[in-house]
Amino acid sequence: MDSSGKEREAVQLMAEAEKRVKGSHSFLRGLFGGNTRVEEACEMYTRAANMFKIAKNWSAAGNAFCQAAKLHMQLQSKHDSATSFVDAGNAYKKADPQEAINCLNAAIDIYTDMGRFTIAAKHHITIAEIYEAELVDIEKAIAHYEQAADYYKGEESNSSANKCLLKVAAYAAQLEQYQKAIEIYEQVGTNTMDNPLLKYSAKEYFFKAALCHFIVDELNAKLALEKYEEMFPAFTDSRECKLLKKLLEAHEEQNCEAYTEAVKEFDSISRLDQWLTTMLLRIKKSIQGEGDGDLK
Repeated sequence: MDSSGKEREAVQLMAEAEKRVKGSHSFLRGLFGGNTRVEEACEMYTRAANMFKIAKNWSAAGNAFCQAAKLHMQLQSKHDSATSFVDAGNAYKKADPQEAINCLNAAIDIYTDMGRFTIAAKHHITIAEIYEAELVDIEKAIAHYEQAADYYKGEESNSSANKCLLKVAAYAAQLEQYQKAIEIYEQVGTNTMDNPLLKYSAKEYFFKAALCHFIVDELNAKLALEKYEEMFPAFTDSRECKLLKKLLEAHEEQNCEAYTEAVKEFDSISRLDQWLTTMLLRIKKSIQGEGDGDLK
């Protein structure tokens, strides 16, 4: 059957499901098997949703899953209701990002009520990603990453919590909330530096924290750098630490050429990503008479 045929069949199933729900409300039906009709309607809505998916009618699929979720709730099937809300959210993601968020929030409410915080955290991340990519609302993305991190921490999933917090830190720095970014980078750096498998990443977090300090105040950056070297001696020999020292020296001397040269040398071995480029440019602009905003 082609997709338009599937869609027609789905519309018929939706109408049939609606009839079942209305029928379950009558007094006699309520006494004799009202729930059975609601269960049948639930199944029909789910089948209709999957047919709409085949036809790529994402909004209709989302709506059908939503109807199923509400009926599952009526039947006290919390887990099935949450699953249907997640399916609705995934369908809506392709057509209506805000509606996708509403459905995922509904699922999160059920999961937290059931004490399923790890699953709730996962869906907070999905919402954060929708805010990042589709709705471009970074403040709201940050809020959902923070909530996910909180839930992961509560369940002792520290590695997953750190991933979320690092997203928060990166965005906080972009929004010039440097103190918030510094606290997270220092916290994650301290947590990872004693772990044999993760300590290699610690230098990156201390490097980013130091850059945030540098943008705010050169002296703060110097003091932070000394603190990080003391806390984590392996940091001293890293290319990141050596670059910071060169940049501090160039900044102190207001030597724009030396600053640019140090960055270019670092970039030739470890490519700078967009975040690092942005932060390094912000520092460079604070060198007297430097306004062209280029690192090359």
